[in-house]
Amino acid sequence: GHECVAEVVEAGPDAGVVPGQKVVVPFQLSCGRCDNCRKGWTNGCTAYPFAAAFGLKPTSGHEAGGAFSDLLRVPFADHMLLPLPEGLDPLIAAGAGDNIADGYRGVAGPLAERPGGRVLVVGGLAQSVGLYAAGAAVALGASEALYLDDDHDRRVRAEMLGARAEPLALDEGRTPTEQYEVVVEANGMPRALAFAVQSTGANGYLTSVAIHLAPETPVPLTRAYYKGLTFNTSRVHSRTTLPGVLECLACGKLKAEAVTHRCATFADAPDALMDPGPKILFVP
Repeated sequence: GHECVAEVVEAGPDAGVVPGQKVVVPFQLSCGRCDNCRKGWTNGCTAYPFAAAFGLKPTSGHEAGGAFSDLLRVPFADHMLLPLPEGLDPLIAAGAGDNIADGYRGVAGPLAERPGGRVLVVGGLAQSVGLYAAGAAVALGASEALYLDDDHDRRVRAEMLGARAEPLALDEGRTPTEQYEVVVEANGMPRALAFAVQSTGANGYLTSVAIHLAPETPVPLTRAYYKGLTFNTSRVHSRTTLPGVLECLACGKLKAEAVTHRCATFADAPDALMDPGPKILFVP
């Protein structure tokens, strides 16, 4: 329950929102007032413990509640809450607070620097994030968006988002044959990360949105050095990224609904949460 579109039921006098209003909630807690927040670094707000987020107490030790509850208290609402754009279906925006924003940031900044650049997404472990990155690349005007993944269903969804899709096929010996200005690694395996480094063109941008959980992960830094690539691995700045995400969704170019494979009610949650697909949405 860390991502949600919600309806305001009660608000303080300076909250900036009113009861009945539908809002998008960033998954990370941030105050909007500390030095980090003023710089846009809302993934590191100093008002909260490191990694504090809704629904994710195990990663931070901070209990903030989550969207599977009937009510969610959002502090610093004047900063945290963003009105749902007029006409935007809440089901399309439900994942904006984390996964859509995470995929979007992997291509939005780099494509702003390289308008019309070619984009490669290496899909896998971070299922929905990689797909949203491919969809955002299409929406933001990439001259090419290639999505590689060994999962057939995810490849179909990538094509629904407007990207070209092929198997990653590292087990079959696939090696990098082309160079891309922008690469997003969402696979989570060391050899896929190496493939992503080798596929990033000179002075290109590589963002790893997967979490590599091993104590050490090999990275071909010599190749990266000679290419002069910029490598980013980090958590998204959710609140800072959301305005651009919502604008992209509201204009209809980012077809986030193509990633959703199932809608379920809260009552179905125990069964639905065992579903391994890329994106499940829950409705009351």
